[in-house]
Amino acid sequence: MAIGKTWHESNPHWPPPPRPPAGSPNVLLVLFDDVGFSDFGCYGSPIRTPNIDALAALGLRFTGFHTTAMCSTTRAALLTGRNHHAVGVGCLANFDSGYPGYRGKISREAGTLAEMLRPHGYRNYMVGKWHVTPLTQSGPAGPYDGWPLGRGFDRFYGFMDAETDQYAPELVRDNTHIDAPGGFATGYHLSEDLVGQSIRYVAEHVADAPDAPWLLWLAFGACHAPHQAPAALIREYDALFSRGWDVERDERLARQKALGIVPPNTRLPPRNDGVQAWDSLSEGERRLFTRLQGAYAAMLDHADRQIGRLLAFLEASGQRENTLVLVLSDNGASQEGGPLGMVNAMGPYNYRREPLEEKLARIDDIGGPDTHSNFPLGWAMASNTPLRRYKQNTHGGGIRDPLVIAWPRGVAARGELRHGFAHACDVAPTLLEVIGVEPPATVAGVAQRPLDGESFAASLRDPASPVRGRPQYFEMFGHRGLWHAGWKAVAFHPPGAPFDADRWELFHLDDDFSETDDLAQREPQRLAAMIEAWWREAERNQVLPLDDRFGPRFAENARRYHGPRRRFVFHAGMGHLPTDVAPDVRARDYLIEADVRIERPDVQGVLIAHGDATSGYSLYVQDGHLVHDMNIGGVHHVLRSQRPVPLGRCRLGFRMQQGPLGPPPPGVVGVAGIPSKRTGTLLIDGEPAGTLQTTVGFNNFVSWSGLDIGRDRGSPVSHYEAPFEFTGRLEKVTVTMDPQQHLDGHGVGQAEMGRE
Repeated sequence: MAIGKTWHESNPHWPPPPRPPAGSPNVLLVLFDDVGFSDFGCYGSPIRTPNIDALAALGLRFTGFHTTAMCSTTRAALLTGRNHHAVGVGCLANFDSGYPGYRGKISREAGTLAEMLRPHGYRNYMVGKWHVTPLTQSGPAGPYDGWPLGRGFDRFYGFMDAETDQYAPELVRDNTHIDAPGGFATGYHLSEDLVGQSIRYVAEHVADAPDAPWLLWLAFGACHAPHQAPAALIREYDALFSRGWDVERDERLARQKALGIVPPNTRLPPRNDGVQAWDSLSEGERRLFTRLQGAYAAMLDHADRQIGRLLAFLEASGQRENTLVLVLSDNGASQEGGPLGMVNAMGPYNYRREPLEEKLARIDDIGGPDTHSNFPLGWAMASNTPLRRYKQNTHGGGIRDPLVIAWPRGVAARGELRHGFAHACDVAPTLLEVIGVEPPATVAGVAQRPLDGESFAASLRDPASPVRGRPQYFEMFGHRGLWHAGWKAVAFHPPGAPFDADRWELFHLDDDFSETDDLAQREPQRLAAMIEAWWREAERNQVLPLDDRFGPRFAENARRYHGPRRRFVFHAGMGHLPTDVAPDVRARDYLIEADVRIERPDVQGVLIAHGDATSGYSLYVQDGHLVHDMNIGGVHHVLRSQRPVPLGRCRLGFRMQQGPLGPPPPGVVGVAGIPSKRTGTLLIDGEPAGTLQTTVGFNNFVSWSGLDIGRDRGSPVSHYEAPFEFTGRLEKVTVTMDPQQHLDGHGVGQAEMGRE
């Protein structure tokens, strides 16, 4: 090697290490889930978010930031800088319809921000919710090309699904499913864990590569259902929210006007459809709904405290000054709790009703480890103040969200507001411009689609910077919208109705923040031009064909994925299996058989368990007997064998047989019926050992938690302490399913949307 030359200078054909542009900032993007426009304190909420508020005081709040109405879709737009249909994530990662805009997976022609920054020396860390990979590809065999490490991130710690239990999450480290490091009994909560892992990644980065910039994508499970938080924190909000959602909306709007978040002339729209006046509710309903809102508020409060931990670490480690921090939500507050809210949503999704009396009896359980709570529509409406409708919808309540940006070294403004329009797909172009990186023409040899977003980097410095020029379309489940030059055309689409029958509304958002003055009749030519523009944008971005059959889409996807497969063999030693790749035992006959060797009479433990404390099934040995528990929404249907299990080799099993179809439950449409009764039979060496008859079962889903063999790793399905590992010798478990399956597409869709 020549004296005075580096190794790379002496070996010019070896690629040099990437060098980031001078002064490149670290980037911390904090993404909340289902948090409404007004829910941060600095946007008008009484919920305690002092750390987010402090960031806002040091930087900027955007009042015209828009998302895509759903989680997968917003994440795809944020990650790629393109419109979500254009990159193949037109709806959800939960299914693949076959159409280019609806594959549920980010296309290779759309590089992610991590893939675009990696060649410039950035290290990229993904922590938390991913949900832009089809869930049928989230199993232990992959394929991994759509997982975070397959899309430019160097490390991943989080979950693949739309939601997860905060006390017993479905965790993945890099490309491997792992157990959570704690549980409810040990004080574990996912939000704390995610921030702990974030701190670890940055600390290790500083130790190993202190001169390289980093991107940390921190996506909380908060505040998606299940709303889970420390019980004491939940109860602290009882007094505050006992006044109800009507008073809350009025007070939030007043604060927003005082803060300058909305113009002084902003009007509060009427209550959304299906929301009653607070004063018209019974005393029991008010008490229940107050506590459900408290669980939501406490979950946000608790997550904000974790952000404080992360910011304190960045300060202590010398990272804070040159870290660009963004805090935002992926869509508006969720309507999936329905008009009455839920303590455990898992029962109603399988047609098991949850009456008010039952909810009130469990009011102190709300937010705990055996609940899957969600607040009612009225509180979601308040979260979105002063906007109309909710997540899933293309009115303001679904797509207008908070965005806080702070960067001590690069943003001189302190506590200022930015009122211009911005969209989720504008974030990546903005970060690229700030860093000084051009979007690549190719990524991994694949030619790239141009970015759809426009950078708003100029607005970080100048409040008078130009407003976004190009129009922005919206579409979700047939709901449609278009923004352009301060105007918005929007159509609410009733499922199943002809698209041509949808009524388009027209609003001048510059004068009508809350979309209360419909100008469609007064500006018919403008509206017609905007509708025509919507169709052009829809064609350009792979939105077509429009398809509002979200229920049948889920059912079709399940059939397509599993195909003719009717038999699963699970050998001892396998790890966790996510629910979407587990045996689909819904609405059909099935047989479970476990080949075991029992050498002592005190052998016990789980043979197979699918689910968690809120829903699922488990087959296990306890006190010398074979036991099966079918847990429907927290109600346990337990069957214990009439005789003990024998010593030696044996085959232990359970058979479920569906009876003839009976009438559908009240209010259920679009399905011929559900089984009038089901018969479950325990089997020991093929011979019946106990029988149970019931009218409930897994009609639409089993659980959002997955399947384990020889143990129940997290939140226990039945009456034992997890993991309750089998102490005998388990060789394999075989699940065989009948080909006949009577799925209710609408019911499946409702359950899946509750998951989203």
